Amino acid sequence: MAAANPSPKLGGLPGRLIVDGFISEETAQKVTTEAQKEKLPFVTKLVKSKALDAKTIANAASQEFGVPVMDINALDLEDVPVDLVNEKLIIRHHALPIFKRGKRLYVAVSDPTNLQALDEIKFNTGLNTDLILVEEDKLDMTIDKILSSQNNTLENMDLDEDLDNIDTIDESAQDNDVVGGEEDEAPVVRFVNKVLTDAINKGASDLHFEPYEKSYRVRFRMDGMLQEIASPPQNLAPRIASRLKVMSRMNIAERRVPQDGRIKLKLSKKRAIDFRVNTCPTLFGEKLCLRILDPSSAQMGIDMLGYESEQKDVYMENLLKPYGMFLVTGPTGSGKTVSLYTGVNILNTVDRNISTAEDPVEINLPGVNQVNVDEKTGMSFSAALKAFLRQDPDIILVGEIRDIETGSIAIKAAQTGHMVMSTLHTNDAPQTITRMVNMGIPPFNIASAVNVIIAQRLGRRLHKDSKVIIDIPKAALLKEGFTEEDLSDPEFKLYGPGESDEAPGGYKGRVGIYQVMPISEEMGRLIMKDANAYELGDQARAEGINDIRRSGLIKAMQGVTSLEEMNRVTTE
Repeated sequence: MAAANPSPKLGGLPGRLIVDGFISEETAQKVTTEAQKEKLPFVTKLVKSKALDAKTIANAASQEFGVPVMDINALDLEDVPVDLVNEKLIIRHHALPIFKRGKRLYVAVSDPTNLQALDEIKFNTGLNTDLILVEEDKLDMTIDKILSSQNNTLENMDLDEDLDNIDTIDESAQDNDVVGGEEDEAPVVRFVNKVLTDAINKGASDLHFEPYEKSYRVRFRMDGMLQEIASPPQNLAPRIASRLKVMSRMNIAERRVPQDGRIKLKLSKKRAIDFRVNTCPTLFGEKLCLRILDPSSAQMGIDMLGYESEQKDVYMENLLKPYGMFLVTGPTGSGKTVSLYTGVNILNTVDRNISTAEDPVEINLPGVNQVNVDEKTGMSFSAALKAFLRQDPDIILVGEIRDIETGSIAIKAAQTGHMVMSTLHTNDAPQTITRMVNMGIPPFNIASAVNVIIAQRLGRRLHKDSKVIIDIPKAALLKEGFTEEDLSDPEFKLYGPGESDEAPGGYKGRVGIYQVMPISEEMGRLIMKDANAYELGDQARAEGINDIRRSGLIKAMQGVTSLEEMNRVTTE
């Protein structure tokens, strides 16, 4: 042990180590100077220089400042709230938050005089901070282990593309730039880019980023079914959410209320994909849902959507009428927007003035005047409709009829020489009529304005090269809704999913199942007599219109999908 120095020039922990004879004043001064140059805490530099071991330093500090030493190796690292503090602060001050109680955060440090670390962490978290004294070498290993596990989890996810160079387009600034800056950390940026590009390449329709108490998961909706594709560390949730919110031009400081945004991801010079983004505060953080908006979906053409030949003829006949209402109905995610935009794309010629009001605009079509509905600014569906009617329109698309005001204006527009296209959320075509009546729209106006109602669902397509014939008893088939005539057909076969490398679940892609119900004269009379949905459904069947269930059974008999899938998306 070195000779004690009763009056060291250095104070604090260096001074105590000198007085106790653990190091000389010359060594302490040298280490202090080097630590300042390298921007390291004194204790960190002292241990790295091997002038004194970490355990001795911790014991000396404990005696000097009356703080007990804790063995940080006894901690469960999964419970460490590292997400509360910026990684740069942890590295700069060599200070690690180890647990939180109410409004108090306990921070592990190897130097109890490092008050600047506690002050900065308090400022950044808004929590009162208390120090916990630990040995420097163990603290160093713990910090390295936690931060490395976070980054490695993301870096090792088969990042085989040039993900750092994917751009997002800032439409407000009208130029292209890579979103992010010094606050963005490369592993999180690359992970988010990887997830977004994977979702596009795999044909996903939605992405879900979901935080829970002790886990975090990312799911894709592919062919209508959710699948978990990644489970990053739970403490990365705030960083991933912040990255997505920055890309979506949202307020990253606001975590208490839902927000809406949009990402335009530039994949190449010729290809860009839009994402509609929504945040929702949950018990353990912000859940984000992204809807992929691929403009190419409007270019598919009606033949790709799955309409039967008779249904396609009714669709085209009513689409090309000069006025009236063209309604599409179904639950969220049933393909209503694609059905409407397929029609808009057909009608989009230089001699037609087409205007759309949507919440928000999902598919961008050149030649179509598209308006984003924003209730906060007063641009409601009804306000947009009123404006359109002063803009010499030929065709008007209303994203959704939600209330009587929007419905009444749309009906009047359809009655005064305009084609009006819109959607409602109902289960089938007859129920759409009763829903509009319940809104307060007079039955006479509905009967005189509505041309056709299309109800739809989306079912998964069987992979054509792996599907297998299945045998089901006749009694069970009759119960499912097949007729004796169906079963007597020598070509009658039903298929189920088979296994293949290309389609692991036996399905690939989706197909529409439709009920296409034109409003005939007799149907109009029933509507004006205030007929209910059951009576309207009976009339539709009498006119040879297949309901959604029957259309689904036809798809199963054609081998397009399975009976099991039809039971999932339709009812008997």
